[in-house]
Amino acid sequence: MTSTLEFDPTTNEPFDYASEIAAGAAPRRRSVGVKVGEGAGAVMVGGGAPVVVQSMTNTDTADVDATVAQVLALARAGSELVRITVDRDEAAAAVPVIREKLARKNCFAPLVGDFHYIGHKLLADHPACAEALDKYRINPGNVGFKDKRDRQFSAIVEMAIRHGKSVRIGANWGSLDQELLTSLMDENAKSASPAAADAVMREAMVRSALLSAARAEDIGLGRDRIILSAKVSAVQQLVAVYRTIARRSDYALHLGLTEAGMGSKGIVASSAALGVLLQEGIGDTIRVSLTPEPGGDRSLEVKVAQEILQTMGFRTFVPLVAACPGCGRTTSTVFQELARDIQRHIIDEMPNWKTRYPGVENLNVAVMGCIVNGPGESKHADIGISLPGTGESPAAPVFIDGQKALTLRGETIAADFKRLVEEYIERRFGRVEKTAAE
Repeated sequence: MTSTLEFDPTTNEPFDYASEIAAGAAPRRRSVGVKVGEGAGAVMVGGGAPVVVQSMTNTDTADVDATVAQVLALARAGSELVRITVDRDEAAAAVPVIREKLARKNCFAPLVGDFHYIGHKLLADHPACAEALDKYRINPGNVGFKDKRDRQFSAIVEMAIRHGKSVRIGANWGSLDQELLTSLMDENAKSASPAAADAVMREAMVRSALLSAARAEDIGLGRDRIILSAKVSAVQQLVAVYRTIARRSDYALHLGLTEAGMGSKGIVASSAALGVLLQEGIGDTIRVSLTPEPGGDRSLEVKVAQEILQTMGFRTFVPLVAACPGCGRTTSTVFQELARDIQRHIIDEMPNWKTRYPGVENLNVAVMGCIVNGPGESKHADIGISLPGTGESPAAPVFIDGQKALTLRGETIAADFKRLVEEYIERRFGRVEKTAAE
């Protein structure tokens, strides 16, 4: 057997690179599992379950039809939990109607009610809303102030216990418990070696979440009904906060960079923050809080969350399409158009494929633009094509399961390759269906 032992060029000490690569991500942090929802839509968060993707509507919840349409779109995109705003009586009254209409459309994704300021009153005044929701989100920074805080927090927790619901206790640095923060700041100022202000704020967030969770347990809510979050909008601060809260507790954790931003900024910031934490084994459910373009697709945040998990190797949702970035060798746009068309085709067909072809989400397709890396990359995919680059012979070798299968030529290369992908899917993933039918 060939040894994988090499020498570290810095220390000249032996170093086993193979073991390092095999180690990969840190083991998942052990957390208490929380069941959200019942029946066909039930989702397990934590407890070793796969990391759950969730999102939030931006419709007025009182607008039943608009909210139903957006929940459906988010659920179909892959959001396994969907949060909706419950901010006033009209919104609370709409929740059971929304739940009923979704059920008629065979959508059973758990609904999370987002409560601020008057959640205790809305849940008490609208018991049908309290029953229709699957989880309540409480922000300990604005659930109530001074002597009302504990009373109103307790009222929501007691409602969750009565209806058998789970609760997310979500601290946010935009609405921190000011009494707690002031107390910690005063304590820090008297210290012989005071910490930086941002460190005190992080500590306030962690304590706010943990003290609130302990209070909920004292009231009678089980640990298997509690999920914690502590959201900030700066990447390094978020990583520091969640590392701390992960060390101090075993509650299931909801990850998310709050106010991540719009477009590439929001995607990059969320990917950086969540990627670090997930690699360290921290996090049981994630949301990518993107600001959509005016009239933009809300489900983009779901796709980004899925891509983070899939790219890091934690879950698979859709077949991967690898494509080269293009260079001076690829002045033709054929490979770009084919990569785009294959990607769109996969997205469009996935709802149908999931039913007909179990396991199809594990498919890897490669669409490469020239002979430099094209054949090699195509061999690594389940099915791949290496298109001719500038000045190359107008021939496109196709590789299937690592072997060259055939060469496509002529004006129908793109259409022919799409057909080959369809045939490959049918042949490889249709076997389960055929066996069951037999």
